[in-house]
Amino acid sequence: MVESTLNYLAPMAERPCYYFYEPPAGTPWRNTSGDRRMVAIEDGREISPRLSLDEEGFVLVRHVTAVDDLYDPEAVRGTYYREVEALVKRVSGASRVLAFDHNVRASTKSAPAQRLAKEPVRFAHNDYTERSGPQRVRDLLGEEAETLLGGRFAVVNVWKPIRGPVETAPLAVCDARSIRPQDLVPTDLVYRDRAGEVYSLTFHPSHRWFYFPRMTSDEAMMLKCYDSDRAAARFTAHSAFDDPTSPADAPPRESIEVRTLVFF
Repeated sequence: MVESTLNYLAPMAERPCYYFYEPPAGTPWRNTSGDRRMVAIEDGREISPRLSLDEEGFVLVRHVTAVDDLYDPEAVRGTYYREVEALVKRVSGASRVLAFDHNVRASTKSAPAQRLAKEPVRFAHNDYTERSGPQRVRDLLGEEAETLLGGRFAVVNVWKPIRGPVETAPLAVCDARSIRPQDLVPTDLVYRDRAGEVYSLTFHPSHRWFYFPRMTSDEAMMLKCYDSDRAAARFTAHSAFDDPTSPADAPPRESIEVRTLVFF
């Protein structure tokens, strides 16, 4: 276990909003304030064998990819997506899995391939909400969406180091069972051509945070960001954090995350 600071959302009366392009005159880039909290982050490796996507909302799995360059978007979409779909289907027991989006992240931009990578997100959040989870199915699957939405479906992210071990800005995940519904705050992400909605997380002492120290490139973390089944883990908030045990000369974090729609 380590102790580190996580950035929560400070409680606010208005709806949180972030702009990802220059907002209209007089409108701030964001209207939120952070609530920095020192929390205990437990070693998930100690309990890894009993973790479940449907209980805690996250698991650690072994995955060796055939893709040589995970910064290559064509190789990722053409080969890595298929690998991830097979992995999620096997672990979750789903009947159908569709990988539809990914991000590569790097905590520095020292190499040419890293220059298009995004920074690790250091804010406690969940990628989908009660509204935006089903909307993603409608956006991607058109006419068959409503039929699929009549059954159980989930959104599962697969987070994997591009290089390991990860010692800088590892990913912390919050046990879904420890998150109260009122801790999740719908938050607008406004882009020039569209708007999205995520959950920001407000602090509560019940939250239990975990990470998997020194994850390697042949490991992956699966975390559930939506589930239509209200009896299962539904939302697994997560955030990058500073590991106080990391060496001063630790290499930068490089990772890839793939989002999948999962149908049962």
